[in-house]
Amino acid sequence: MPLHINYIAETKIPVEVEGLTPDALRGQSLAEIEKFPIHHGNQQLPLAEMFRVGGTLDDGRIEFEGNLAGVHWIGAHLREGEIHIAGNAGRHLGSEMRGGTITVEGDTSDWVGGEMHGGTIHIHGSAGHLVGAAYRGSPRGMTGGTIIVHGNVGNEVGHSLRRGLIAVAGDCGDAPGFNMLAGTILLLGKCGIRLGASMRRGTIVLAGSEPPDLLPTFRHACRIRPLALRLLRQELRRQGLEWPGPENTPLVDLYNGDFLEGGRGEILIAAAA
Repeated sequence: MPLHINYIAETKIPVEVEGLTPDALRGQSLAEIEKFPIHHGNQQLPLAEMFRVGGTLDDGRIEFEGNLAGVHWIGAHLREGEIHIAGNAGRHLGSEMRGGTITVEGDTSDWVGGEMHGGTIHIHGSAGHLVGAAYRGSPRGMTGGTIIVHGNVGNEVGHSLRRGLIAVAGDCGDAPGFNMLAGTILLLGKCGIRLGASMRRGTIVLAGSEPPDLLPTFRHACRIRPLALRLLRQELRRQGLEWPGPENTPLVDLYNGDFLEGGRGEILIAAAA
């Protein structure tokens, strides 16, 4: 039986639940969980002040319910177990998580998977800016794991991405893959400007029908059918994301760049028929 955490408060002040994860709560009674410290603005409160708690953690699963758009840091530092959110969620979802699974049945705000190290985040709606990104001043962002977004995302998805996979079924904003160090970003919809700016290594796959103009610091290398894309399609299908198009390995144009940073990054764009 999962642990049910139902948000019952009504406030415009941000609520932060950083560290409220199955691994952190393991072995605690409901009375102890209700005393878990959360923040309402600059005020520290026990969890029970703003949430109704029930059920158990026997199966390592937490189910959040309620209008959680103003509740931030859900699943931050998660190491194992599962978190399910029936609706929208706030900023910093899954920040620095190392394992486990977070599923959101709605939209999320900025910094989804900020500097995450492992695990899976699955968002069935849209996300804000800086998905899987480095926090300001940090040398690297996401270093492992998978983020799947069925809707749209904002600017700077995968900023300073070091390792892992980010897949976006909808459209994305400007500067995806900015300062990318390695890893993979798959974009199935429309894309904004400055794609891959300052990327050093890694792969960005543009599978949409309207790719943007690339920066002049990227050069066309060849036209190929990489088997890795077929394997990626199969893995995404296994995780519930359909990549439209024929089952055979797609034909793509390979561009290298950013040559201001050595030119070892890859951008793959679906070849015109």
